[in-house]
Amino acid sequence: MATFAPIFFDATCANSLARDVCTTGNCKTIKTDSSNKRRLSRKKPVILRTVLIFLIFMGLERPFYILAIESSCDDTAAAVLDGDNLLANIVNNQEVHRKWGGVVPELASRAHQQQIIPVVHAALNDAKISKEQLHAVAFTRGPGLPGSLLVGAVFAQAFARGLNIPSIGVHHMKAHVLAHLIDEGRRIPDFPFICLTVSGGHTQLLLVNSPLQMKILGETIDDAAGEAFDKVAKMLGLPYPGGPEIDRLAQMGNPLAFKFPEPKADGFSFSFSGLKTSVLYLIQREQQKNPNFLETYRADLAASVQKTIVQILVKKLEAAAQSYGIKRIALAGGVSANSGLRNQLEILRHKDYEVFIPPFAYCTDNAAMIGVTAWHMLLDGYTPSDIELPMARWSIEA
Repeated sequence: MATFAPIFFDATCANSLARDVCTTGNCKTIKTDSSNKRRLSRKKPVILRTVLIFLIFMGLERPFYILAIESSCDDTAAAVLDGDNLLANIVNNQEVHRKWGGVVPELASRAHQQQIIPVVHAALNDAKISKEQLHAVAFTRGPGLPGSLLVGAVFAQAFARGLNIPSIGVHHMKAHVLAHLIDEGRRIPDFPFICLTVSGGHTQLLLVNSPLQMKILGETIDDAAGEAFDKVAKMLGLPYPGGPEIDRLAQMGNPLAFKFPEPKADGFSFSFSGLKTSVLYLIQREQQKNPNFLETYRADLAASVQKTIVQILVKKLEAAAQSYGIKRIALAGGVSANSGLRNQLEILRHKDYEVFIPPFAYCTDNAAMIGVTAWHMLLDGYTPSDIELPMARWSIEA
């Protein structure tokens, strides 16, 4: 767990944030006496939280509006939900990282500071509600980049304090899985199911027993699948982010042009470091023979690498499903937007699997998944804390 200096919210800070995001011009003000300048009174929020949770269980508190904020990496996002029903979903991508070929943490943190208020304001406007109608504020607590997490966590908790409503820290990777539970009229998976979660920083096979009970069956022992895509894209001279560029180029290439070894990993674990090295050695070897090799075979290389990575992922997913006797399988995370991976999962439908693939809007980082996870946390009896520090590292089983 990353350590941060203690965070104290005073009334001035909380009310300032509440005023900055004002859609009605009729902003609330918290009254405090001079003896309590450093910390808001906890009595009223605790009572309010208890009442809110009671009303949820009694089924009396709908609509129940949740403002959700996502800031774990380089996307600043906000969403508004009524329970598990999505009302608005805004994502602001940080273009500043493109010229550096990857995410620069300090630049990401500064961009979050600049974008978070406009993004929240836009989400409330799209949802056609005022901030005074909110019942809770959810935010990504971790895992992620420490500075990026800190911006979202401090804003969300101060904003909630200013409105005298609870704040809820959410696990980012659990949220990717629970994006399947957003109520949009789509079929959602019954429990238990096996979920393959693939992103730039994570590759995991999960046994999902309930919305909040997930068991890691296997994970990468070195590079994540998304990281492998990005690094190979850099070798091929493709711009950042590399994953979508590999996918685009692969559709114009021959996936059988080059054969790469599948790195060995025990059980349901993954390994992609060896694959990345094999691609590098191939390019170096062939360029010595033909200086134009990369220009001539770039699309074929992209298609062959994508085929290999997808093959590794799907083999492990199907093996896990067979081992646990579960016919429901799901995909989550940024790499779930990859067309090759989505197509291979569609093929599994013909083997009598129930396959759940998220809409593209919920593959990459977004705040809708944070909000629906917070809703299920409340339904499960979660009691919000006064202050929740960001956690750069945080196991999904915690």
